[in-house]
Amino acid sequence: MHNNQTATVKKLDQWIRGEFKELNTRLDNIYFDQDDRSDVNLQPQLTKPLTKKLTDTGQALISDVLKEGNTDNGFDSGYDLLGNVGIYMAACRRHEITEPSREKKSPLIEASALAMQIGASLGVTPRFSTSHLTTHNLAVNGEFKSFTSLDDELLFIDYNTRGILGYKRCADALIKLLPLGISHPLAAEMLTIAKQALNEVIQHNDMLFKCLNPQRFFYCVRPYYKPYRVGQNVYRGANAGDFSGINAIDLLLGLCQGQDPYYSQILVDKFLFMMPEEQAILRDCMRKQSLLDALLSTNKKQVDSDWFQHNAQLFLEVCQLHGRAATQHHQQLVERFIKQMSVNESPAALKNITASGPPLPVLLASLEKLKDLRTAAKREDIPSRFQDIEKLRGLIRYYDENL
Repeated sequence: MHNNQTATVKKLDQWIRGEFKELNTRLDNIYFDQDDRSDVNLQPQLTKPLTKKLTDTGQALISDVLKEGNTDNGFDSGYDLLGNVGIYMAACRRHEITEPSREKKSPLIEASALAMQIGASLGVTPRFSTSHLTTHNLAVNGEFKSFTSLDDELLFIDYNTRGILGYKRCADALIKLLPLGISHPLAAEMLTIAKQALNEVIQHNDMLFKCLNPQRFFYCVRPYYKPYRVGQNVYRGANAGDFSGINAIDLLLGLCQGQDPYYSQILVDKFLFMMPEEQAILRDCMRKQSLLDALLSTNKKQVDSDWFQHNAQLFLEVCQLHGRAATQHHQQLVERFIKQMSVNESPAALKNITASGPPLPVLLASLEKLKDLRTAAKREDIPSRFQDIEKLRGLIRYYDENL
Protein backbone atom coordinates (compact mmCIF):
# COMPACT_ATOMS: atom_id res chain seq x y z
CA MET A 1 0.00 0.00 0.00
CA HIS A 2 1.06 3.60 -0.52
CA ASN A 3 2.99 4.79 2.53
CA ASN A 4 1.21 8.14 2.69
CA GLN A 5 -2.31 6.71 2.92
CA THR A 6 -4.34 7.61 6.00
CA ALA A 7 -5.64 4.92 8.35
CA THR A 8 -9.19 5.13 6.95
CA VAL A 9 -7.96 4.85 3.35
CA LYS A 10 -5.80 1.85 4.29
CA LYS A 11 -8.78 0.21 5.96
CA LEU A 12 -10.82 0.51 2.75
CA ASP A 13 -7.91 -0.86 0.71
CA GLN A 14 -7.50 -3.85 3.01
CA TRP A 15 -11.23 -4.60 2.75
CA ILE A 16 -11.14 -4.42 -1.07
CA ARG A 17 -8.22 -6.87 -1.09
CA GLY A 18 -9.86 -9.17 1.46
CA GLU A 19 -13.51 -9.60 2.41
CA PHE A 20 -14.81 -7.68 -0.63
CA LYS A 21 -13.04 -10.10 -2.95
CA GLU A 22 -14.31 -13.09 -0.96
CA LEU A 23 -17.93 -11.88 -1.14
CA ASN A 24 -17.74 -11.37 -4.90
CA THR A 25 -16.20 -14.81 -5.39
CA ARG A 26 -18.96 -16.48 -3.39
CA LEU A 27 -21.64 -14.58 -5.32
CA ASP A 28 -20.13 -15.40 -8.70
CA ASN A 29 -19.91 -19.09 -7.86
CA ILE A 30 -23.61 -19.03 -6.93
CA TYR A 31 -24.51 -17.37 -10.24
CA PHE A 32 -22.30 -19.73 -12.23
CA ASP A 33 -23.95 -22.84 -10.74
CA GLN A 34 -27.44 -21.65 -11.79
CA ASP A 35 -29.27 -22.68 -14.95
CA ASP A 36 -29.49 -19.00 -15.90
CA ARG A 37 -26.06 -17.59 -15.13
CA SER A 38 -27.06 -14.05 -16.11
CA ASP A 39 -29.85 -13.70 -13.53
CA VAL A 40 -28.30 -12.37 -10.32
CA ASN A 41 -31.71 -12.28 -8.61
CA LEU A 42 -32.57 -15.94 -9.08
CA GLN A 43 -31.63 -17.11 -5.57
CA PRO A 44 -32.19 -14.17 -3.19
CA GLN A 45 -32.10 -16.43 -0.13
CA LEU A 46 -28.44 -17.12 -0.92
CA THR A 47 -27.32 -13.85 -2.48
CA LYS A 48 -29.11 -11.09 -0.52
CA PRO A 49 -27.18 -11.56 2.76
CA LEU A 50 -23.90 -11.39 0.79
CA THR A 51 -24.83 -8.35 -1.30
CA LYS A 52 -26.14 -6.55 1.81
CA LYS A 53 -22.87 -7.15 3.64
CA LEU A 54 -20.90 -5.95 0.60
CA THR A 55 -23.02 -2.81 0.21
CA ASP A 56 -23.17 -1.85 3.89
CA THR A 57 -19.51 -2.47 4.69
CA GLY A 58 -18.31 -0.59 1.63
CA GLN A 59 -20.63 2.33 2.33
CA ALA A 60 -19.43 2.61 5.94
CA LEU A 61 -15.75 2.54 4.97
CA ILE A 62 -16.21 5.07 2.16
CA SER A 63 -18.26 7.35 4.44
CA ASP A 64 -15.33 7.44 6.87
CA VAL A 65 -12.96 8.45 4.08
CA LEU A 66 -15.38 11.12 2.85
CA LYS A 67 -15.73 12.59 6.36
CA GLU A 68 -11.96 12.76 6.64
CA GLY A 69 -11.88 15.21 3.72
CA ASN A 70 -9.25 15.86 1.07
CA THR A 71 -5.94 15.05 2.71
CA ASP A 72 -3.98 15.63 -0.54
CA ASN A 73 -1.55 12.74 -0.17
CA GLY A 74 -0.35 12.97 -3.76
CA PHE A 75 -1.57 11.74 -7.12
CA ASP A 76 -0.68 8.07 -6.67
CA SER A 77 -2.54 7.78 -3.39
CA GLY A 78 -5.56 9.68 -4.73
CA TYR A 79 -5.69 7.63 -7.93
CA ASP A 80 -5.46 4.39 -5.96
CA LEU A 81 -8.32 5.54 -3.70
CA LEU A 82 -10.44 6.42 -6.75
CA GLY A 83 -9.82 2.90 -8.01
CA ASN A 84 -11.00 1.33 -4.77
CA VAL A 85 -14.17 3.43 -4.68
CA GLY A 86 -14.80 2.66 -8.36
CA ILE A 87 -14.18 -1.05 -7.93
CA TYR A 88 -16.77 -1.07 -5.12
CA MET A 89 -19.29 0.77 -7.31
CA ALA A 90 -18.61 -1.59 -10.22
CA ALA A 91 -19.30 -4.59 -8.00
CA CYS A 92 -22.58 -3.02 -6.86
CA ARG A 93 -23.50 -2.64 -10.53
CA ARG A 94 -22.48 -6.20 -11.30
CA HIS A 95 -24.76 -7.58 -8.57
CA GLU A 96 -27.54 -5.15 -9.63
CA ILE A 97 -27.53 -3.36 -6.30
CA THR A 98 -27.48 -0.39 -8.66
CA GLU A 99 -28.78 -0.36 -12.23
CA PRO A 100 -28.55 2.80 -14.42
CA SER A 101 -31.77 2.21 -16.37
CA ARG A 102 -33.94 2.19 -13.25
CA GLU A 103 -32.26 5.16 -11.53
CA LYS A 104 -31.93 8.88 -12.16
CA LYS A 105 -28.96 9.13 -9.82
CA SER A 106 -26.73 6.63 -8.09
CA PRO A 107 -28.05 5.36 -4.74
CA LEU A 108 -24.38 5.10 -3.68
CA ILE A 109 -24.36 8.73 -2.50
CA GLU A 110 -21.15 8.73 -0.46
CA ALA A 111 -19.22 6.73 -3.07
CA SER A 112 -20.43 9.04 -5.85
CA ALA A 113 -19.43 12.14 -3.90
CA LEU A 114 -15.95 10.82 -3.19
CA ALA A 115 -15.43 9.55 -6.75
CA MET A 116 -16.47 12.89 -8.27
CA GLN A 117 -14.26 14.84 -5.87
CA ILE A 118 -11.19 12.73 -6.66
CA GLY A 119 -11.88 12.44 -10.39
CA ALA A 120 -12.28 16.19 -10.79
CA SER A 121 -9.14 16.95 -8.81
CA LEU A 122 -7.02 14.46 -10.77
CA GLY A 123 -8.44 15.18 -14.23
CA VAL A 124 -9.79 11.68 -14.88
CA THR A 125 -13.18 10.03 -15.13
CA PRO A 126 -14.79 9.49 -11.68
CA ARG A 127 -14.94 5.71 -11.91
CA PHE A 128 -12.46 2.83 -11.93
CA SER A 129 -10.62 2.45 -15.21
CA THR A 130 -8.43 -0.23 -16.78
CA SER A 131 -5.20 1.10 -15.30
CA HIS A 132 -6.56 0.59 -11.77
CA LEU A 133 -6.48 -3.17 -12.39
CA THR A 134 -3.47 -3.33 -14.73
CA THR A 135 -0.58 -0.85 -14.93
CA HIS A 136 -1.36 0.94 -11.63
CA ASN A 137 -2.51 -2.05 -9.61
CA LEU A 138 -0.11 -2.14 -6.67
CA ALA A 139 0.63 -5.68 -5.49
CA VAL A 140 0.73 -6.37 -1.74
CA ASN A 141 2.53 -9.51 -0.60
CA GLY A 142 2.62 -10.81 -4.16
CA GLU A 143 -1.09 -10.25 -4.92
CA PHE A 144 -2.64 -7.53 -7.07
CA LYS A 145 -6.20 -6.26 -6.66
CA SER A 146 -9.07 -8.06 -8.36
CA PHE A 147 -12.84 -8.35 -7.98
CA THR A 148 -12.69 -12.08 -7.24
CA SER A 149 -10.14 -14.79 -6.56
CA LEU A 150 -11.32 -16.78 -9.60
CA ASP A 151 -8.47 -18.10 -11.74
CA ASP A 152 -9.92 -16.74 -14.96
CA GLU A 153 -10.18 -13.18 -13.67
CA LEU A 154 -6.59 -13.28 -12.39
CA LEU A 155 -5.47 -14.65 -15.76
CA PHE A 156 -7.38 -11.94 -17.60
CA ILE A 157 -5.83 -9.13 -15.51
CA ASP A 158 -2.34 -10.65 -15.73
CA TYR A 159 -2.28 -11.01 -19.52
CA ASN A 160 -4.10 -7.73 -20.14
CA THR A 161 -1.32 -6.04 -18.18
CA ARG A 162 1.36 -7.85 -20.20
CA GLY A 163 -0.32 -6.83 -23.46
CA ILE A 164 -0.67 -3.20 -22.41
CA LEU A 165 2.98 -3.02 -21.37
CA GLY A 166 3.97 -4.50 -24.74
CA TYR A 167 1.96 -1.86 -26.61
CA LYS A 168 3.55 0.83 -24.41
CA ARG A 169 7.05 -0.40 -25.33
CA CYS A 170 6.17 -0.28 -29.02
CA ALA A 171 4.67 3.21 -28.74
CA ASP A 172 7.66 4.44 -26.73
CA ALA A 173 10.05 3.27 -29.46
CA LEU A 174 8.02 5.03 -32.18
CA ILE A 175 7.78 8.23 -30.10
CA LYS A 176 11.57 8.22 -29.61
CA LEU A 177 12.02 7.71 -33.37
CA LEU A 178 10.04 10.80 -34.38
CA PRO A 179 12.57 13.51 -33.37
CA LEU A 180 15.38 11.43 -34.94
CA GLY A 181 13.65 11.07 -38.29
CA ILE A 182 12.98 7.98 -40.40
CA SER A 183 16.39 8.27 -42.15
CA HIS A 184 18.40 8.38 -38.91
CA PRO A 185 20.97 5.59 -38.44
CA LEU A 186 19.15 4.52 -35.26
CA ALA A 187 15.69 4.43 -36.90
CA ALA A 188 16.09 0.74 -37.74
CA GLU A 189 16.88 -0.02 -34.09
CA MET A 190 13.71 1.76 -32.91
CA LEU A 191 11.58 -0.07 -35.49
CA THR A 192 13.12 -3.39 -34.45
CA ILE A 193 12.21 -2.70 -30.80
CA ALA A 194 8.65 -1.90 -31.94
CA LYS A 195 8.52 -5.23 -33.79
CA GLN A 196 9.74 -7.15 -30.76
CA ALA A 197 7.17 -5.50 -28.51
CA LEU A 198 4.28 -6.27 -30.87
CA ASN A 199 5.42 -9.88 -31.19
CA GLU A 200 5.24 -10.11 -27.39
CA VAL A 201 1.71 -8.65 -27.44
CA ILE A 202 0.65 -11.35 -29.91
CA GLN A 203 2.27 -14.08 -27.81
CA HIS A 204 0.58 -12.86 -24.62
CA ASN A 205 -2.78 -12.69 -26.39
CA ASP A 206 -2.32 -16.24 -27.71
CA MET A 207 -1.69 -17.50 -24.19
CA LEU A 208 -4.67 -15.59 -22.78
CA PHE A 209 -7.10 -16.86 -25.41
CA LYS A 210 -5.75 -20.39 -25.05
CA CYS A 211 -6.14 -20.53 -21.26
CA LEU A 212 -9.17 -18.28 -20.59
CA ASN A 213 -12.45 -20.14 -20.08
CA PRO A 214 -15.10 -18.46 -22.31
CA GLN A 215 -17.91 -19.32 -19.89
CA ARG A 216 -16.11 -17.91 -16.87
CA PHE A 217 -15.03 -14.80 -18.75
CA PHE A 218 -18.50 -14.08 -20.10
CA TYR A 219 -20.40 -14.70 -16.88
CA CYS A 220 -17.90 -13.92 -14.10
CA VAL A 221 -15.34 -11.41 -15.44
CA ARG A 222 -17.06 -9.26 -18.08
CA PRO A 223 -20.03 -8.22 -15.85
CA TYR A 224 -17.72 -6.16 -13.59
CA TYR A 225 -16.87 -3.86 -16.52
CA LYS A 226 -20.38 -2.55 -17.17
CA PRO A 227 -21.44 1.13 -17.21
CA TYR A 228 -22.68 2.57 -13.94
CA ARG A 229 -23.87 5.89 -12.54
CA VAL A 230 -21.70 8.26 -10.56
CA GLY A 231 -24.07 10.88 -9.25
CA GLN A 232 -26.50 11.60 -12.09
CA ASN A 233 -24.26 10.59 -14.99
CA VAL A 234 -23.70 7.15 -16.49
CA TYR A 235 -20.06 6.39 -17.29
CA ARG A 236 -19.20 3.63 -19.74
CA GLY A 237 -17.34 0.59 -18.53
CA ALA A 238 -13.57 0.26 -18.37
CA ASN A 239 -12.02 -0.94 -21.61
CA ALA A 240 -8.69 -2.72 -22.09
CA GLY A 241 -7.82 -0.11 -24.75
CA ASP A 242 -7.99 2.81 -22.31
CA PHE A 243 -4.31 3.73 -22.51
CA SER A 244 -2.41 5.90 -24.98
CA GLY A 245 -0.02 3.30 -26.37
CA ILE A 246 -2.26 1.55 -28.86
CA ASN A 247 -3.60 4.83 -30.29
CA ALA A 248 -0.11 6.34 -30.40
CA ILE A 249 0.89 3.38 -32.58
CA ASP A 250 -2.19 3.90 -34.81
CA LEU A 251 -1.34 7.57 -35.31
CA LEU A 252 2.45 7.37 -35.58
CA LEU A 253 2.33 4.54 -38.09
CA GLY A 254 -0.35 6.50 -39.97
CA LEU A 255 -2.88 3.65 -40.16
CA CYS A 256 -5.44 5.80 -38.34
CA GLN A 257 -5.76 9.57 -38.63
CA GLY A 258 -6.85 12.21 -36.15
CA GLN A 259 -8.91 14.05 -38.77
CA ASP A 260 -11.10 10.99 -39.32
CA PRO A 261 -14.36 11.79 -37.42
CA TYR A 262 -14.89 8.14 -36.50
CA TYR A 263 -11.40 7.73 -35.08
CA SER A 264 -11.25 11.14 -33.39
CA GLN A 265 -14.52 10.29 -31.61
CA ILE A 266 -12.84 7.19 -30.18
CA LEU A 267 -10.01 9.36 -28.85
CA VAL A 268 -12.37 11.96 -27.35
CA ASP A 269 -14.38 9.24 -25.60
CA LYS A 270 -11.34 7.68 -23.96
CA PHE A 271 -9.24 10.68 -22.91
CA LEU A 272 -10.56 10.93 -19.34
CA PHE A 273 -10.32 7.15 -18.90
CA MET A 274 -6.53 7.44 -19.22
CA MET A 275 -3.88 8.68 -16.81
CA PRO A 276 -3.16 12.42 -17.23
CA GLU A 277 0.34 11.80 -18.57
CA GLU A 278 -1.12 9.40 -21.13
CA GLN A 279 -3.60 12.06 -22.21
CA ALA A 280 -0.65 14.39 -22.85
CA ILE A 281 1.21 11.74 -24.89
CA LEU A 282 -1.81 11.08 -27.09
CA ARG A 283 -2.47 14.79 -27.71
CA ASP A 284 1.14 15.20 -28.77
CA CYS A 285 0.93 12.23 -31.14
CA MET A 286 -2.15 13.74 -32.81
CA ARG A 287 -0.01 16.72 -33.87
CA LYS A 288 2.84 14.72 -35.42
CA GLN A 289 3.43 13.64 -39.02
CA SER A 290 3.08 9.87 -39.29
CA LEU A 291 5.95 7.62 -40.33
CA LEU A 292 3.94 6.45 -43.35
CA ASP A 293 3.54 10.02 -44.59
CA ALA A 294 7.24 10.70 -43.91
CA LEU A 295 8.26 7.71 -46.01
CA LEU A 296 5.86 8.55 -48.84
CA SER A 297 7.13 12.14 -48.96
CA THR A 298 10.76 11.03 -49.35
CA ASN A 299 12.61 12.56 -52.31
CA LYS A 300 12.54 10.19 -55.30
CA LYS A 301 16.33 10.27 -55.50
CA GLN A 302 16.51 8.83 -51.96
CA VAL A 303 14.07 5.97 -52.51
CA ASP A 304 16.85 3.68 -53.76
CA SER A 305 19.11 4.52 -50.82
CA ASP A 306 19.97 1.79 -48.33
CA TRP A 307 18.34 3.64 -45.44
CA PHE A 308 15.01 3.97 -47.25
CA GLN A 309 14.90 0.39 -48.48
CA HIS A 310 15.79 -1.05 -45.08
CA ASN A 311 13.64 1.24 -42.93
CA ALA A 312 10.61 1.08 -45.22
CA GLN A 313 10.78 -2.73 -45.04
CA LEU A 314 10.97 -2.63 -41.24
CA PHE A 315 8.14 -0.10 -41.08
CA LEU A 316 5.85 -2.38 -43.11
CA GLU A 317 6.73 -5.28 -40.83
CA VAL A 318 5.67 -3.18 -37.81
CA CYS A 319 2.40 -2.30 -39.57
CA GLN A 320 1.74 -5.95 -40.35
CA LEU A 321 2.32 -7.00 -36.74
CA HIS A 322 0.04 -4.22 -35.47
CA GLY A 323 -2.65 -5.41 -37.86
CA ARG A 324 -2.11 -9.03 -36.85
CA ALA A 325 -2.59 -8.16 -33.17
CA ALA A 326 -5.78 -6.24 -34.01
CA THR A 327 -7.13 -9.16 -36.05
CA GLN A 328 -6.20 -11.59 -33.29
CA HIS A 329 -8.09 -9.52 -30.71
CA HIS A 330 -11.14 -9.25 -32.97
CA GLN A 331 -11.30 -12.91 -33.99
CA GLN A 332 -10.54 -14.31 -30.55
CA LEU A 333 -11.79 -12.06 -27.76
CA VAL A 334 -14.61 -10.26 -29.58
CA GLU A 335 -15.92 -13.14 -31.72
CA ARG A 336 -15.27 -16.13 -29.46
CA PHE A 337 -15.62 -14.69 -25.98
CA ILE A 338 -18.40 -12.15 -26.57
CA LYS A 339 -20.31 -12.62 -29.84
CA GLN A 340 -20.54 -16.42 -29.76
CA MET A 341 -21.22 -16.50 -26.03
CA SER A 342 -24.12 -14.03 -26.39
CA VAL A 343 -26.06 -16.16 -28.90
CA ASN A 344 -28.16 -17.92 -26.25
CA GLU A 345 -28.66 -14.90 -23.99
CA SER A 346 -32.15 -13.57 -23.31
CA PRO A 347 -33.21 -10.19 -24.77
CA ALA A 348 -33.13 -8.70 -21.27
CA ALA A 349 -29.55 -9.86 -20.70
CA LEU A 350 -28.43 -8.61 -24.12
CA LYS A 351 -29.51 -5.06 -23.28
CA ASN A 352 -26.65 -4.69 -20.81
CA ILE A 353 -24.06 -6.92 -22.42
CA THR A 354 -21.41 -4.42 -23.49
CA ALA A 355 -19.02 -2.44 -21.32
CA SER A 356 -19.15 0.55 -23.62
CA GLY A 357 -22.92 0.91 -23.61
CA PRO A 358 -24.18 0.53 -27.23
CA PRO A 359 -26.09 -2.58 -28.37
CA LEU A 360 -23.87 -5.54 -29.27
CA PRO A 361 -24.36 -5.34 -33.09
CA VAL A 362 -23.39 -1.63 -33.06
CA LEU A 363 -20.32 -2.36 -30.96
CA LEU A 364 -19.24 -5.26 -33.18
CA ALA A 365 -19.55 -3.15 -36.36
CA SER A 366 -17.49 -0.37 -34.78
CA LEU A 367 -14.79 -2.79 -33.63
CA GLU A 368 -14.60 -4.34 -37.09
CA LYS A 369 -14.12 -0.90 -38.64
CA LEU A 370 -11.30 -0.17 -36.19
CA LYS A 371 -9.69 -3.53 -36.98
CA ASP A 372 -9.86 -2.77 -40.72
CA LEU A 373 -8.19 0.61 -40.21
CA ARG A 374 -5.37 -1.02 -38.26
CA THR A 375 -4.88 -3.68 -40.93
CA ALA A 376 -5.12 -1.17 -43.80
CA ALA A 377 -7.90 -3.30 -45.29
CA LYS A 378 -9.13 -2.68 -48.82
CA ARG A 379 -12.33 -0.77 -48.04
CA GLU A 380 -13.71 2.27 -49.83
CA ASP A 381 -16.18 3.27 -47.09
CA ILE A 382 -13.52 4.11 -44.49
CA PRO A 383 -10.27 6.15 -44.74
CA SER A 384 -8.10 3.03 -44.94
CA ARG A 385 -4.44 3.52 -45.89
CA PHE A 386 -4.56 0.45 -48.17
CA GLN A 387 -3.49 2.35 -51.30
CA ASP A 388 -0.68 4.16 -49.48
CA ILE A 389 0.66 0.93 -47.99
CA GLU A 390 0.56 -0.68 -51.44
CA LYS A 391 2.41 2.31 -52.89
CA LEU A 392 5.13 2.00 -50.25
CA ARG A 393 5.47 -1.73 -50.92
CA GLY A 394 5.95 -0.93 -54.59
CA LEU A 395 8.95 1.26 -53.76
CA ILE A 396 10.84 -1.58 -52.07
CA ARG A 397 13.09 -3.54 -54.43
CA TYR A 398 12.94 -6.91 -52.69
CA TYR A 399 9.72 -6.80 -50.70
CA ASP A 400 8.83 -10.17 -49.18
CA GLU A 401 5.10 -10.74 -49.65
CA ASN A 402 5.14 -13.41 -46.92
CA LEU A 403 6.06 -10.96 -44.16
